[in-house]
Amino acid sequence: QVQLVESGGGLVQAGGSLRLSCAASGSIVSINNWAWYRQPPGNQRELLATITSGGRTNYADSVKGRFTISRDNAKSTMYLQMNSLKPEDTAVYYCNVVNWYSRDFWGQGTQVTVSS
Repeated sequence: QVQLVESGGGLVQAGGSLRLSCAASGSIVSINNWAWYRQPPGNQRELLATITSGGRTNYADSVKGRFTISRDNAKSTMYLQMNSLKPEDTAVYYCNVVNWYSRDFWGQGTQVTVSS
């Protein structure tokens, strides 16, 4: 089992920045892949960025160049640095991990609201 707790969401003006955190606990050693998703109001959940256990990253085109995913292994925490935020970035942001058995775990979500 893995437990995930997100933090760092809030209200920010367009052009601003936020950093989201996802603290993991439990069977962390079994995690193969870490990811950030978001779900805008009335829309489906969207994959934003991934980072593997080896540190390889990948981004959706919608956030490439503006968002940066990272991980601090010592703190068992993943981050999403979000710069140049736009109103269309408004969503609930979720962290996700997949373990050795291809089981995935989700955090509770954190709201990000970008005002124009």
